[in-house]
Amino acid sequence: ICGIITLVLLFNLGKKLYNTRFGIIWAGVYLGSVLPFLYFKSGIIDPFFNLFIFIGIYLFVFFYWKKENIEGISLPKNKWFYLIFSGIAIGLGILTKGPVAYLLAGLTMFVYWIYQRFRFYVNVPQVLLFTLAASLVTFLWYGAETLAHGPEFVREFNIYQYRLFSTPDAGHKGFPGYHFAVLLLGCFPASIFLIRVFFNMPAEEKAYQDDFRRWMKYLFWVVLILFSIVQSKIVHYSSMCYFPLTYLAALVIHKILKGELIFSRWMKTGLYTIGSLYALVIFAFPIVGRNTELIKPLFKDPFAQGNLEAVVNWTGFEIIPGIFLLILLIVSIRQITRGDKFKGFVTLFGGTAIFVMLTLFFFIGRIEAYSQRAAIEFFESKAGEDAYIITSGYKSYGHLFYARKKPVDNPKSYDREWLLRGEIDKDVYVVTKVHKTKDLQPYTELREIGRKNGFVFYKRKKQR
Repeated sequence: ICGIITLVLLFNLGKKLYNTRFGIIWAGVYLGSVLPFLYFKSGIIDPFFNLFIFIGIYLFVFFYWKKENIEGISLPKNKWFYLIFSGIAIGLGILTKGPVAYLLAGLTMFVYWIYQRFRFYVNVPQVLLFTLAASLVTFLWYGAETLAHGPEFVREFNIYQYRLFSTPDAGHKGFPGYHFAVLLLGCFPASIFLIRVFFNMPAEEKAYQDDFRRWMKYLFWVVLILFSIVQSKIVHYSSMCYFPLTYLAALVIHKILKGELIFSRWMKTGLYTIGSLYALVIFAFPIVGRNTELIKPLFKDPFAQGNLEAVVNWTGFEIIPGIFLLILLIVSIRQITRGDKFKGFVTLFGGTAIFVMLTLFFFIGRIEAYSQRAAIEFFESKAGEDAYIITSGYKSYGHLFYARKKPVDNPKSYDREWLLRGEIDKDVYVVTKVHKTKDLQPYTELREIGRKNGFVFYKRKKQR
């Protein structure tokens, strides 16, 4: 649903900024880039989080343009409409995933203020109105929660946000250039065209087009630098970059189609290089999958070694997406270099979307078989049993869904110590990972009932 909304929004915004063809290009570039496409298949909440932030930022830009009477673009609403709904969108972002929504928008506006040489392009009352609109939306839930239960949730939430910034709290460390690499490799092929925009570019026909390009550059760098500083490194933390990245890549393609830029040799080389890396990884997977004993010694983690013990059927047909991608690159690049540029770009980005779907079809089930199927099968086997099921040493929703957890009758069941030591009224099952079993050794009533592919299963019986 969010993917559909996003693509329609990008088309309409691109059409407003330039023309129908640009709208098609922008939406197509977003659809046909690897991580942006996968993003909407993930089931995580970030796509809506980022969508609200992006809406808030571009409505704020519209407010600024309306206030300054920027000519050439149709903005039929009153300037206060754009400002208030900009704040509402940021408020929805805060409701979705927290105050980082306001931080990202605020930092982008601050960088634009620096560009304006510290001239107040919006005044303090206007900023306060924007903040008030965001706050009122936020209060619908955070305020109600605080009134009902006190400030504990808000306090703990903010402490958690601080931990994410200051430590690798989510369990993911990474090198400083982590998100640069993620965007370069993950947003293929859009990332190749993005590079060109940071060098000398032809001026836009309209002043507002130049200004929007400026806003998108600032947004891109704010997100990238901020989350490069954050200690927790997770792929989707830089996903807000997908909006400005695909816009700027679409702008380069738009100018190539107009003849203002050329499809350079380094672009061709970049497409072949990263595309070949994807194909190489896909070709390697079936070989490795059939010979896991060869790579098992490379992993020090006993859980990863246990994962590799899973029985997974590799047919050899899994190389089809890799072959498809290589053919796609050859065909699309040949079309572009021979002058049929628009058709070539449609082939490139439309074909990449198909490539991602093919890869998901051939690989997602097999990856799941290694990573979690043993635990999922255990949860499913307990679905009809009136018992408590928890995980230990790792976080999961799997036991809630696949074991079909019933509504809780006993509030003590939320207390881990009660489940492991107290006078329980039902049997308790505990699922952990093989390298986390030592954490359960103090609980002497737990009995191991099985282990499979890196997971270990325990049971504590109710005292009859």
